[in-house]
Amino acid sequence: MRLNEITYTDAKPVDGYGPGFFRIGGDVFEGPLVLGPEGITGWGGLADPTPLLALSGQADVIFLGTGANVAHISDDLRETLEQAGLGVEIMSSPAACRTYNILLSEGRRIALALLPV
Repeated sequence: MRLNEITYTDAKPVDGYGPGFFRIGGDVFEGPLVLGPEGITGWGGLADPTPLLALSGQADVIFLGTGANVAHISDDLRETLEQAGLGVEIMSSPAACRTYNILLSEGRRIALALLPV
């Protein structure tokens, strides 16, 4: 089996997560957050679209982690994001972290919004 080292651009990968926190680029952050090309921002959760809309033009897709399990988002939130030119993929937070890291290593224009597990 051949192993390749993964390298990231300026964006930081998710190193780990646990009850109420995420470890990103070696630093621990508590609570919901948005991780985009320009850094990490606190987030008010699904009722707070402002940090997500700020990613318009910076990312093509937002991976939205809804906690330990997959949950639906409101049609209004999905429509608001899509009208801003942002695709949104809903998944559990652990799956969103893994997917983000893989696509980040490929240099894709992506962002991550996470609710804690």
